[in-house]
Amino acid sequence: MKEFILHGRPGWGSAIVEAQLAFYGLPFRIEEAGDLFDSEEARARLRPLNALTQVPVLVLPDGQAMTESAAITLHLADLTGRDDLVPGAKAPERAAFLRWLVFLVANVYPTFTYADDPTRFVKTEGASEGFRAEVATYARRLWGIVEGAAGTPWFLGERFSALDIYLAVMTHWRPGTAWFAENTPLLRAAAQRAASLPALAPVMARNFPKKA
Repeated sequence: MKEFILHGRPGWGSAIVEAQLAFYGLPFRIEEAGDLFDSEEARARLRPLNALTQVPVLVLPDGQAMTESAAITLHLADLTGRDDLVPGAKAPERAAFLRWLVFLVANVYPTFTYADDPTRFVKTEGASEGFRAEVATYARRLWGIVEGAAGTPWFLGERFSALDIYLAVMTHWRPGTAWFAENTPLLRAAAQRAASLPALAPVMARNFPKKA
């Protein structure tokens, strides 16, 4: 199989897809996207592949470009014919997996999009910080909902899935690992367990290196 090309940036959402590619053992290389917030040059390079100039962008071996991490998650499972990250159609965990995958990408993930650079959405001078604070409060509420649905040792209970990879990455983001450990212990535990898996540990170390 020819290699995949993952356009991304360490610590950003591309880490979710990078971890899945590594888990499956698929051949891929990473194309550094650059700082898409501050660099128009970086945005111009990515724009032909994704008009929103966001990562991840995964270029498939046949040259097609895919965006949207949930779509990529489902496609990679179909492509490999494996069900270890995405429960199969008849698996009892399938419905819960799809529900919470969409919840994470449709509800939780946008809170980072909005608050990373609130001036993109709130133009009134002085209002962006208030907007950021409200989004942060809403995000913590959403994480509480996800915690209430979490099983153990993995999010789906006994079954590991791509949801645990999402958690491994997203719990490094705001409001930070210490907050998740205190307020969503089940999510943080699943995240840490996923991050320590042999196939995923190198990816996590590259994207979230420990501070000296």
